[in-house]
Amino acid sequence: MTRRFPTLFLSALLSLGLLGAGHAQTAPPPAPVPTAPTLTAPVPIAPTPAPTVPTPLPLQQTSVDPVQVQTAPFTLNNVLALLRGSPGWQSADLTYRAAQLALDSARTRAGLSLSVGADGNLTKVPWDTGEWQGSTTLNVSAALNLLPWSPAREAVHSAERALAAAAVDLRNSRATLTIQAAQAFAGARSAVTGVAQADAQLALSVRLRAVADEQRAQNLITAEAVLERQSALESAQAARDRAVRGVNLAAAQLTRVLGRPLALPSDLSSFGSLPNLAPSSDLNTLLSRALSARPEIAKAEVALADAQAALAAAQRDARLPDLTAGVRAGQLSDAKGNAGRTVSGSLNSRTGVLGVQVSLPLKDTGEIPSGVALSLSGTYTLLGGAGAGELAQASQGVQQAQLGLSSARQGVDLDVRTRLSDYQDEVGGLTSLGTALTRAQTALASARARVDAGLGTPLDIDQAALGVTQAQNAIDAQAAAVELAALQLLQATGELDPVLLGQIPVLPITPAPAPLPTPPVPTPPVPMPTPPAPGVTPAPAPSTPEPAPPTPAPGGQP
Repeated sequence: MTRRFPTLFLSALLSLGLLGAGHAQTAPPPAPVPTAPTLTAPVPIAPTPAPTVPTPLPLQQTSVDPVQVQTAPFTLNNVLALLRGSPGWQSADLTYRAAQLALDSARTRAGLSLSVGADGNLTKVPWDTGEWQGSTTLNVSAALNLLPWSPAREAVHSAERALAAAAVDLRNSRATLTIQAAQAFAGARSAVTGVAQADAQLALSVRLRAVADEQRAQNLITAEAVLERQSALESAQAARDRAVRGVNLAAAQLTRVLGRPLALPSDLSSFGSLPNLAPSSDLNTLLSRALSARPEIAKAEVALADAQAALAAAQRDARLPDLTAGVRAGQLSDAKGNAGRTVSGSLNSRTGVLGVQVSLPLKDTGEIPSGVALSLSGTYTLLGGAGAGELAQASQGVQQAQLGLSSARQGVDLDVRTRLSDYQDEVGGLTSLGTALTRAQTALASARARVDAGLGTPLDIDQAALGVTQAQNAIDAQAAAVELAALQLLQATGELDPVLLGQIPVLPITPAPAPLPTPPVPTPPVPMPTPPAPGVTPAPAPSTPEPAPPTPAPGGQP
C-alpha cells in the first residue's frame, strides 16, 4: 500500500494537468495571425533536470509572393472568349485560309486564260541585191482546260480535297486549343483551392504549436512532442508556399494558351465551373462518329484519293498516245511565205488543253488567198519510256496510302477506346470520394458531440472540419477531372460542341475514295458496349448540334 500511494498520487496530478491543458486548448488564441507565418530554424531544447518551462520557438512573419488578384468573375466563357484571339487560334485560321487560297489559285489556273503578244521580223532577200522588208503581227491567244483529265483540273480536285481536310483539321485544332484552355482553367481553380486548403492547414498547425508550448510549460509533453509540432508547422508553411507557386504556374499556363498575361482571383467563389457534359457511353456509336470526323482519317483519305488520281493518270499516259489535233484558217501564205489574218486552234489529248490564236498583221499584206489547213500529230513510246516506272511507282503509292488509311483508322479506334476508358475511370472515382466525404462529415458531427459532452476540445472540431474541407476539395478535383475527360472524349469522337469552337466552315461532303482490291484494309473488331460503372447512372447521348452557317473567313465569334 505504501508503494502504490506515490503512483496513485502522480496519476491524480497528471489527470489534473491534462484537464488544465484541455481548458487551455479551449481558450482563444492570444492574437490573430494576419499572414501565413514562416518558422525559423528549430532551436534544440536541451533537457533540464528541473521541471522548468522551455523557451518557445520564435515565430517570424514573413511575406510570401502575392497571388495575382482579379476582381471580375473568372469563368470558362471568359477564357474561351480570349482564346479567339490567341496565336494558336489565329494560326489555325491562317492555315485554313491558305488552303482556300490554294483552291482559288488552282481554279484560276484551270479556267480560261487570255494573253496578247506581238511578232516582228525583218528580212532581206537576196543578201546582196535585196531590200529590207519588215512585218509586225499582233497575236491574241486563249487557252482552256477542256478535257476532265487535264492536270489543271486534277489540281483543282486535289485542292478541293485538301480544303475539306483543312476544314476538319481546323475543327480539331480549335478543339485541341479549347481543351487546353479548359485544362488551364481547371488547373487555376485547383491551385487557388490548394492555397485556401493550405491556409486552413497552416492556421491549425499554428494553434497546435501554441497548445504544445502551453503543455510543455506544464510539463505534460516531452520536448520531442514539441519538435514534432514544430515540424508539422514547418511542413504546413512549405505546403502553403508551394500552393502559391502553383497559382503562379497556373497563371503562366493560361498566359501560354491565351497568348496574353492574365490575373487570377484569390477567392475560389470568383471562379466559374466547368461545363457539365454527358458524352455517350456506346462504343460503337463513338467509333462511327470518330471515323467520319477525325482529321487523321480525313488526311489519309485525301492522300489515298491523290494516289488513285496519280495512278489513273499514269495508266492513261501508258496506254494512250500523245495526240494533237490542229486547224488553221485564213490568209495562210502569200508568194513570199508571209501569212495574213489567220485563226488557229489546237487540242492535245494528254494535257487536255484547247488553244485558240488569232494573228492580225499590222501592215497591209495585199491580196492573199484564204484557205484551211488541218493537222494531226501523235507520238507513242515503244521502248525506253518512263511510263512503266511511273505506273509501278503510282501503284506503290496507292498501296502506301491504303496502309496509311488503315493505320489511321486503327489509331483512332484505340484513341476512342482509351478516352472512353479514362472517362469511365474518372466517373467511377466519384463514388469512393463521396463515401470519404460522408465519413468526414460523420467525424465532424462526432467531434461536435464530444465537445458538447465535455469530452473533447474545439481543436478536435477544427481538425474534423479540415478533414471535411479536404474531402470536399477532393470531390471537386475529381469532378473537374470527369469534365476534362468528357471534353477529351468528345474531341476524340469529333463532336465537341460547336459553340465552344466558333463558326466552322461547312463544305460539301466529298465521297470517300474507293480503295483498290489489294491490299485489303483490315476491319477493326466490333466490341460489346461497355457497362457503366457501378452506382453511376449512364448519361443520355447528346443530340447532334446543327452545323453553323458557312463563313467567308473562319475565326468569327459564335
